[in-house]
Amino acid sequence: MENTHFPSLNDIRFAAVRIKSFIHKTPILTNSTINEMAGCEIYFKCENFQKVGAFKARGAANAVMKLTDEQKKKGVATHSSGNHAAALARAATVAGIPSYIVMPSNAPEIKKKAVKGYGGEIIECEPNLKARETTLEAVVKRTGATFIPPYDFMDVIEGQATCALEFHEEQDDLEIIMAPVGGGGLLGGTALLTHHWDPEIEVIGAEPAGADDAYRSFHAGKIIPQTGPNTIADGLLTSLGVLNFELIQKYVSDILLATDPQIIAAMRLIYERMKIIIEPSCAVPLAALLANKERFKGKKVGIILSGGNVDLGKLPF
Repeated sequence: MENTHFPSLNDIRFAAVRIKSFIHKTPILTNSTINEMAGCEIYFKCENFQKVGAFKARGAANAVMKLTDEQKKKGVATHSSGNHAAALARAATVAGIPSYIVMPSNAPEIKKKAVKGYGGEIIECEPNLKARETTLEAVVKRTGATFIPPYDFMDVIEGQATCALEFHEEQDDLEIIMAPVGGGGLLGGTALLTHHWDPEIEVIGAEPAGADDAYRSFHAGKIIPQTGPNTIADGLLTSLGVLNFELIQKYVSDILLATDPQIIAAMRLIYERMKIIIEPSCAVPLAALLANKERFKGKKVGIILSGGNVDLGKLPF
């Protein structure tokens, strides 16, 4: 069944105003060496400089700010072992409301520290999806908190779309825009906004070859769930969301794959040439572009650098 209530361009503009005090307007960087290697002009939108170190700050802030006063009193809850956990905890604390974050017991210590540091209450569970979901249900029942899903949720998608809005407002001559895809909140939001902005601009997703459910779903025309993903891009392991798949089917022209060695090489290139910190998931679009140079030859390409939360003790180079 088609969902006809996706946010309009005005809705996304309102979201940008709503979350303005919660987020950074992130810079756009270029690098002449990378452009020469790629054979095209690349503009990098640096969400690795975003609050909580990732674009997720946008969707979480938008979802929190759209709650009713009654909902706000009881707070918010989610299950996440990654950037959404920290983003929601921070957005809730800034808004002066409680947050309850269900995290698997094996979540990285650095992620747990971040959630605690942002004022979230962590409830640990066994490291599997069923445990995450049942623990979350119990938390919601106990606290009355509102569940804010990490990506398959309209208010979150609308918030993530503000990244592409900023991008197009500042760099209005892009011919292609690329984003990585895991659950699809960023790619779905980017595709929706870009369609509203200028349907002539091509939107391309990028995914690790070792976690290629979005690629397979896109080509099959139906969601094929993720099974046994294996990639260094740990932020892209999750299965594609239903709402996001609908947006991707409508407004994304292609999804390209990159292998782990290609992802590591692209990540290292950004560290060495641009002197900025990114996480492996963030390098996937550049890796996919460099693996398909002919497709981008001479074009103006926007790449969203999704985040910079990487354990520096475990760099792959």
